[in-house]
Amino acid sequence: MGKKEEEETKIFKTGTTTVGLICSDGVVFGTDTRATFASYIASVEARKVFKIDNTLAMTIAGGVGDAQELVRILKAQSEIYKMSEGRPMSPKSATTLMSIILQQNKMLPFYVELLMGGLDGDVPQLFSLDPAGGYSEETRFSATGSGSLTILGYLEDMYRKGMSTKEGAKSVAKAIALAMKRDSATGDSIRVVTITKSGYTEYFGKDLEKLIAAK
Repeated sequence: MGKKEEEETKIFKTGTTTVGLICSDGVVFGTDTRATFASYIASVEARKVFKIDNTLAMTIAGGVGDAQELVRILKAQSEIYKMSEGRPMSPKSATTLMSIILQQNKMLPFYVELLMGGLDGDVPQLFSLDPAGGYSEETRFSATGSGSLTILGYLEDMYRKGMSTKEGAKSVAKAIALAMKRDSATGDSIRVVTITKSGYTEYFGKDLEKLIAAK
């Protein structure tokens, strides 16, 4: 990549923090809500986690337009899959599809870093994808964006196998809060999502405060 191209893509390399966590009964996602364009704060209410289905969600980091287009594609393909197969698309299938799309466009890439996760039957699954379509299955947790190093250090210390989504949601909220203190491109508010057998649940604002305060 030449100097000009590097300058043009710098805005995609900063900003955003997202995290995914595997729990005993499901998956937890967390994000901040600040969207940046270089040093400019473009929005304080940006959505970075999207419901694809009751058992599937994805988080986005990178170019907003690219990410939103991928969300639209995946939602449409998920509905088609459900109609043809009679069951929801699994996180592994969704990740494989997204990997193919990203790989096919690697010469003119989608500037995104994604987390994909949810339930395959009763089994929690979490995957991370890079802009060229490479992906890995995560057995504990993963984080993307400029605040990810802060989050990963915290999660390495606090994560324990078998924790519930209720416990995980509190830990994810704390992780995002820590990133907001150390990363200027991460900030404003916290959004947490849980996916369990009960479905997709989102916590934000006062609902999140109640969740964190609950014993």
